[in-house]
Amino acid sequence: MADGTAPIERVTAAAYTVPTEAPESDGTLVWRSTTLVVVHIEAGGQRGLGYTYADTATATLVRDRLGPLLTGRDALATAARRHELHVALRNLGTSGIGAMALSALDVALWDVKARCLDTSLVTLLGRARETIAAYASGGFTSQSPAELREVLGRWAQAGFTEVKMKVGREPEQDARRVAAAREAVGPAVSLFVDANGAYTVKEALGWARRFAGFDVRWLEEPVTSDDIPGLRLLREQGPPRMAIAAGEYGWRLDDFRRLLEAGAVDVLQADATRCGGVSGFLGAAALAEAYHVPLSSHCAPALHVPLMCAAVPAAHLEHFHDHVGIEERLFDGTPRPTGGRLAPDATRPGLGLEFKERDARCFMD
Repeated sequence: MADGTAPIERVTAAAYTVPTEAPESDGTLVWRSTTLVVVHIEAGGQRGLGYTYADTATATLVRDRLGPLLTGRDALATAARRHELHVALRNLGTSGIGAMALSALDVALWDVKARCLDTSLVTLLGRARETIAAYASGGFTSQSPAELREVLGRWAQAGFTEVKMKVGREPEQDARRVAAAREAVGPAVSLFVDANGAYTVKEALGWARRFAGFDVRWLEEPVTSDDIPGLRLLREQGPPRMAIAAGEYGWRLDDFRRLLEAGAVDVLQADATRCGGVSGFLGAAALAEAYHVPLSSHCAPALHVPLMCAAVPAAHLEHFHDHVGIEERLFDGTPRPTGGRLAPDATRPGLGLEFKERDARCFMD
C-alpha cells in the first residue's frame, strides 16, 4: 500500500448448505436447509470476508464471472468496484442471484479495505451509536402453539424486549398461535408478526385488526412487497399502533425509493446480503433518513451489527434463529446479545469476523 492502493490478488467463493434442526415454514415457503455463500478477497496482504444467504449458483457467478473482473483492481476504491460489478451484471440482471453475488463481493471489499487500514468497519463508516436493539425472530408456522410458547418465552427471559413470529400459512390457526405467543412473552414485550406476503389485502386488513387485540406492534409483509398500493392501504387503514414493515426484497435503491415515495411502510427493511452489500445498505439508510422513516435490518445479524450502529435512522436488527445458529457455528467473532442489544467489537479489524473453514467443510456443496 505504499502508493495508497491495494490491488486485488485473488477472489474466492464457496457455498455451504446447513440443514435446519427440523423442517421450517413461514406463510409462503417450507425449507429444510439454508445455503451460506462465502466470498474472500485478498488484497494488500489482507483477506476480506463477505457473505450472503443465497443459492450455490451465486458462488458460481462470483467464481466464473465477477471475481475475475476484480483481479488487479484497487480494493480500496469500493465505489468504483461496485460500479464495475453493476455494469458487468447488466445483461444477467441486478436482482436475485446477481444482486446477492454483488452484495457478498461488496461486503468483502469493505472488509478488506478496513483491514488494510487497520480499523474496524464501524469505525471506518463512522459510528452513530454504541449498540443496536435486536429483536428475536423465528416462531415458524411449522411450530405448534406449545413450541411457540417455549421458544418465545425463552427469548423474553433472555432479555429481548421485541420478538417476532410467522403467520399466514394456516390463517385459521393464526389467532390461536398469536394468543399463545402473547401469553408466553407477557405484556411488556413487543410482539411482531410476519406474514411473508401470504395474505390478500382484505385478509391482511382483517387480520391486522384481530392482531391488534393481542397488542401486536408490527405486521411485516402482510401482502407481497410488489403490491405497493396494498401496503399503502394497510398502512393508512390498519391499527394506529401497528407498524407496517417491508423492504427485505429490495435489490436496488429504486426498490426502496418506490416504497418510501408511496408512503407504503412505517418501517423500511433492508438486507445487506441482497441490496448491494455495505454500499447498498448505506444507500437504503440514506433514503430512509431522507423520508424520516426508521430502518430495520433483515436477517444476517453478525453482518448488520456494524452497519446498524453506523446508520442514523436504525431502529433495530433482526436476530433471526437460523442465521444466528449458522453464524455462531461457522464464524469467530460473532457478537452476542446483552439485554436484547448487540454491539460491534471495534477492537477487531473489518467486520470482526473470521470464517471457520475447517468447521464448515462438511457443509460444502
